[in-house]
Amino acid sequence: MTSYKVLVRDVIKKADVLLEVIDARFPEETRNSEIEREIVRLNKPFIIVINKCDLVSNEKLEKTKTRLSKIAPTIFISSKDRSGTTMLRHQILASARIKDRDILVGTLGYPNVGKSSVINGVTGRHRTGTSPISGYTKGVQNVDAGSRIMFIDTPGVIPFDENDEYIQGLLGIKDATHLKDHIGVALKIIDKILAENKTALESLYKITVEDESVYDVLKLIGKQCNFIQKKGEVDETRTATRIINDWQIGLLRI
Repeated sequence: MTSYKVLVRDVIKKADVLLEVIDARFPEETRNSEIEREIVRLNKPFIIVINKCDLVSNEKLEKTKTRLSKIAPTIFISSKDRSGTTMLRHQILASARIKDRDILVGTLGYPNVGKSSVINGVTGRHRTGTSPISGYTKGVQNVDAGSRIMFIDTPGVIPFDENDEYIQGLLGIKDATHLKDHIGVALKIIDKILAENKTALESLYKITVEDESVYDVLKLIGKQCNFIQKKGEVDETRTATRIINDWQIGLLRI
């Protein structure tokens, strides 16, 4: 973790503008107050980029933007369809105010929030590798975005006290192959979707949820997916893995 701290501080010092990329589904959970304090301490401009905005409702997005815009300029991005990328490019140019050389833009954030996808969206070309597997970016890479913008792409930054596997599963920091309690993580996902967008869950798995408990909903999904063991019982681990994967690749919206 010490190496991450050194890397982050080095990027902040080198960059003219910083992007803090966060997940639209978990705006507060994917902000990093330690990084923000360091940016402010070094008096560097930064932009909050809300990525994966296609996975949440417009109402939720507007509430998030209203709140975060008080901290820094805030831009919505959907790297899936490249919406918001032109606005982000303009905001970078406005924030840097540098005329005589390329603008160095540091990108920081959790694993799997989509930093590399944001860069590819702004450049309009596949310049840096992406993957749904968290931690795909292994080292610092410079990416030429044209029009005097040079990105510094970095590996994901995890808060140094983050040990909660359930949060890591929800945020996509760990995929299903690296989680120990698949059922526990899946129950957290179901609980969140039932609270914020029950219709999405019902539509994807073709089920109807009435007064069932979160655990009963997991079993209902397993039955509908035909994940049945020899004795006729639902294979809960296989069902949980399916739910985690569907959540992390964006098939479930809130």
